Amino acid sequence: MSSTTTEAPGSSSPAPESPAEAAKAGYKLGPLYATLPLANIALYMLWLGVGIYMLPVQVIHITGAPDPNALKWPTFWGALFATIGNPLFGKLSDMTRSRFGRRSPYILFCAIVGAIALIVQAQASSIAMVGLTWGVIQFIMNGYQAALTAVMPDRVPAKKYGVFSAMIGLGVPAATILASLIIAGVDMNLIGIDAQIGGFDGRFMNPANGGEQGFYLIAAVLVAAALIFVLVSPDRSTKDMPREKADVVGFVKGFWVDPRQHADFVIALFSRLGVMLGYFLILTFNYFILVSYIKIPPNEVGPKLGMLTVIGAVATIFAALLIGPIVDRVGRVKPFVIVSGIGAAISLAIPMVWATENGMVAFQILNGFFFGVYLAVDMALITQVLPRPEDVGKDMGLINIANAGPQIAAPFLAPFIVSDLDLGYEALFPVAAAIALAGALLALFVKRVK
Repeated sequence: MSSTTTEAPGSSSPAPESPAEAAKAGYKLGPLYATLPLANIALYMLWLGVGIYMLPVQVIHITGAPDPNALKWPTFWGALFATIGNPLFGKLSDMTRSRFGRRSPYILFCAIVGAIALIVQAQASSIAMVGLTWGVIQFIMNGYQAALTAVMPDRVPAKKYGVFSAMIGLGVPAATILASLIIAGVDMNLIGIDAQIGGFDGRFMNPANGGEQGFYLIAAVLVAAALIFVLVSPDRSTKDMPREKADVVGFVKGFWVDPRQHADFVIALFSRLGVMLGYFLILTFNYFILVSYIKIPPNEVGPKLGMLTVIGAVATIFAALLIGPIVDRVGRVKPFVIVSGIGAAISLAIPMVWATENGMVAFQILNGFFFGVYLAVDMALITQVLPRPEDVGKDMGLINIANAGPQIAAPFLAPFIVSDLDLGYEALFPVAAAIALAGALLALFVKRVK
């Protein structure tokens, strides 16, 4: 955000408040502390619940084998449509004028349409049908995400960026824990306890029907979370805001961000792109890694993957809650981004030398912690380099391409490394480490943020 100003550390008087900050004064922050994380958790229950658990189960149900080449097509089409949907819906929400505001109509509408598409995907009987429905879901739910991510720069004052960035980031690990407990179940034997919790006897992840009930569950969660958000923390009317002139050429041109004028924004985008590609390169193929590399029997993978993801998520939550307030106190972001990249790279070396269940536990703890460090500062970094306050939705949509882009690249890069080059799943870890570290180091070149 080009005009953000805050009180300098140690100064005796506050800096003048910018127009963008003054515009946030009418919003109540209280409800957002609950509703924004909740809406984000519901979104990531979709991304992670389907991506980690139900897509692989559908692929195995349809093809009869853990085929990475079959999995890559639904993942590819979903991420491709996500790349289009996020900035498109972001721009549309920027332009929307209604008594319900700019963001709330899209959050509710996209949740309802996305839920309907999930119900359709539950009935998919071919890889082509899975790819088509997942593409529709990704497209429409990136409208939900574009509107939701614009809420923070719309309503939250700069002095609260660290706390809210951490809270938004917690959507990923919190959703991971919930999805793991409910959909897959959690095998406590990995931490020395002879028990399995959650999973509901495989009701939501039944290989016999491709996890049909899991899709219905997530559809209900999305609609419920969207309703709570728009009712408890409503947007302000935008009917009196100046309207943009209808211009198709201008609309299309509006997606262009000049890298010469907004270099920090472009660098931040590619920095996130690298970090997320390193993350998704492993996350997308976790199920198959456990089967083919760690050699866990297929009938045991679900609960064990559930436990591993819960371990990583708890470490992420701990780190995000620890680092978020520290960022607000010290007023610096880039050092935490660099530390997160270095730590993630180190953690990715663990499965290379310790290819066992215990090695994966150690990997999840360390990787989860440093991913939490990154999530605690990611939104704080991005929000400070947005080009124009009036284009927040579109610009956040462009930034969110850094989430969708890696999901396009990972399903093609991983099979190329594993199968085409015949290097095996173990080769994914050093490649992911190098990419994530390079992405984090790019943040050093962002000039506007300390």
